[in-house]
Amino acid sequence: MKNRYLCSLFILISIPMNLLAQSIKNKDHFTYQVREESGDLNNDGKMDKITVKMDTVDETRPLRLQIFLSRPNGKLTLAVSSNKIIEPQYPVEKQGEFNGCQIPDFFIEKGILKMWSEIKGGNITYDFKYNNGNFELIHVNKLTNNATEGYTNENTIFTETKFDLVTGIRTETDEILGSAKPSKVRKKRVLIRPLPKIQDFKFSDKELY
Repeated sequence: MKNRYLCSLFILISIPMNLLAQSIKNKDHFTYQVREESGDLNNDGKMDKITVKMDTVDETRPLRLQIFLSRPNGKLTLAVSSNKIIEPQYPVEKQGEFNGCQIPDFFIEKGILKMWSEIKGGNITYDFKYNNGNFELIHVNKLTNNATEGYTNENTIFTETKFDLVTGIRTETDEILGSAKPSKVRKKRVLIRPLPKIQDFKFSDKELY
């Protein structure tokens, strides 16, 4: 009887301790704000908001994008939260080294959420549009060059890729620095359905476009 009592007492004590340990483990450390932008994202005439915050406790320095939509009462409600869309500043696979890119910029233009990111040899911009409760990727614009010495010259080829995910038309245009007209244009149709949602989007997806 005594042993049963001690066992029950141990269980009662261990439950709150486990809950406390879990609470500490799951504590939100995304406290350092690095980006904030306001604008109407869902075409209701009210100001919505996006924020990007960094976890300064985790040594990889991960970043979280959050989108807040305005409700009829004027209050902002969290609609999207993603830790996957932005690459950590010091990725695990780089063994503590800086990823080499600045934190992406976000803009709201005519109801479109734009994400501008650096990539190797250029930059890429993603356009997300609010539709049926989701932010869907509708357009990608990428600019790269083939410079290998860290600078461009008269032989550098710049490639602009425009990908309209709604129509599926993907166009690549090559231009030589200083040239008056494109040297080569390639166009093809790539249909992606359903359209990618921002909450599912990963920073590594840039390789897909």
